[in-house]
Amino acid sequence: MGVAAWEVAARRRSWSDFHVTTSDTHRAIDAVWRMESARLIAGLARLVRDIGLAEELAQDALVAALEQWPGSGVPDNPGAWLMAAAKRRAIDRLRRLKLMERKHEELGRDMEALQEAAVDFEAGLDDPIGDDLLRLIFISCHPLLSPEARAALTLRLLGGLTTEEIARAFLCPEPTIAQRIVRAKRVLAEARVPFEVPRGTELSIRLASVLEVLYLIFNEGYSATAGEALVRPALCEEALRLGRILAELAPREAEVHGLVALMEFQASRLHARVDSAGNPILLPDQNRGKWDQLLIRRGLAALDRAGRLGGAPGPFALQASIASCHASAPTAAGTDWARIAALYGQLARVSPSPIVELNRAVALGMAFGPAAGLEAVEALATEPSLKGYHLLPSVRGDLLAKLGRAEEAKAAFEQAAALTRNARERGFLLDRAATCARA
Repeated sequence: MGVAAWEVAARRRSWSDFHVTTSDTHRAIDAVWRMESARLIAGLARLVRDIGLAEELAQDALVAALEQWPGSGVPDNPGAWLMAAAKRRAIDRLRRLKLMERKHEELGRDMEALQEAAVDFEAGLDDPIGDDLLRLIFISCHPLLSPEARAALTLRLLGGLTTEEIARAFLCPEPTIAQRIVRAKRVLAEARVPFEVPRGTELSIRLASVLEVLYLIFNEGYSATAGEALVRPALCEEALRLGRILAELAPREAEVHGLVALMEFQASRLHARVDSAGNPILLPDQNRGKWDQLLIRRGLAALDRAGRLGGAPGPFALQASIASCHASAPTAAGTDWARIAALYGQLARVSPSPIVELNRAVALGMAFGPAAGLEAVEALATEPSLKGYHLLPSVRGDLLAKLGRAEEAKAAFEQAAALTRNARERGFLLDRAATCARA
């Protein structure tokens, strides 16, 4: 199973940009690393069966590139050069261990076995590497790890982000992210997680974890849980990039295409979600002329791929169908809210969740009037998992405002503002509370 043709072609087009002057070489190396690090680590992990060691070897190869390329220039096939350099370091390491008569249980193989497995990487880089990437995705998103650790490890190994960049993206202290990554690699090593794509029923269980991680990363970019910015497009782009790669590596998995479709649709609205000052714009008020039509077409194509695979639609495919209703509507008023409410009802049966019910309440309010929506919201008032969820009082406030119950709406918006950790969202909610006070 090879890497997607479009991805290979994109790399080959990029290499011509790297025949540059010495002063630009470090920037070129950084670009190469971003494009090749995941494939490099994946290929090495297949050989040494240890993600931590694979990352060390890959970084050793990067150091070698930093030392040699400024003088020799960037090679025609940088990925193959890095793989060959890392392979040599792996063999040297094993040779030293053998000479010292020391065993290394995590490696699980001796010098002879490694050399037999070390095939011609330059010739075969674009063939088995797809399988290696798929294995690395499943390992990085292993259910043994917490969702936060899975997200950090995925961005580190597959996204090529530094610890500092991941910390900045999630607004966490850098030592916290570093600890998560180190602990995650240790957990995987101690559990002796096999470097393989799971099969049978285990595949669906593990695949759900992979999709959960990608969507967690995307959502943190789409609606930041904390900080000054409402959106962080770079995180959305990274999650979408990884999702597209996964869709090419696992073309028969409908939910993979469903998630890609959902992210394509959501990403199409990113530039319309905030005004010039970075403040949020609600969906009905967004300028649909700013929605990215290319991403919408890609979303429709991915959703069609999911549907053609047959079977009952899964949670991500259903959410993508809901998003497609918004994407296809020429205006907010022309949105088929009754269909959206029905799809949320179907989603609630497939994947029951108070948050799904809250979204269904919004759709009911839009389709059948604010009183119908408010009735559904009030039914969630005692739900323990929504006690600190700011969108519950926010939705309630919106429905109350539409019903003319301004004082109650004001209190609900103030409650929502007190619960959110995002500064932009807090300011927006307080403005809505103030508007209710003047009503």
